[in-house]
Amino acid sequence: MNFLFFLNTISAFLLTGVIWTIQLIHYPSFHYIDKSSFVNFHKFHEWRISIIVMPLMIVELITSIVLYMNDTSSLIFALNLGIIVLIWCSTFFIQVPIHAILSSGKDKKMIEKLVKTNWVRTFLWTIRMLLIIDEIIT
Repeated sequence: MNFLFFLNTISAFLLTGVIWTIQLIHYPSFHYIDKSSFVNFHKFHEWRISIIVMPLMIVELITSIVLYMNDTSSLIFALNLGIIVLIWCSTFFIQVPIHAILSSGKDKKMIEKLVKTNWVRTFLWTIRMLLIIDEIIT
């Protein structure tokens, strides 16, 4: 159980760092990519970020489910799993469709929408990390 909590914690910290980098630097930089280079840039972004994020998201989901199933009375594990479900919903119902639009060309409104809606995931991963920190120190 300690190892699962360790993996869950590591995924929370790494994904929180990644999402803040994406939110403050990477997504806003989409505005500065030349229109003629944007499709290739976006394909590069999607492939490379997926290599980092998807394995971590899968680890966090699996470990969160197992941690919750092993201790359904734990409010922390229930909140943790609930936050992850919200992150997955945001990712696959909001950000992925926006990326699908951007994969066909630069669209300033979609870039702005991506930046604005991504605050949901940024906030949720940050809260998740803070909950884990609170669990560790108490």
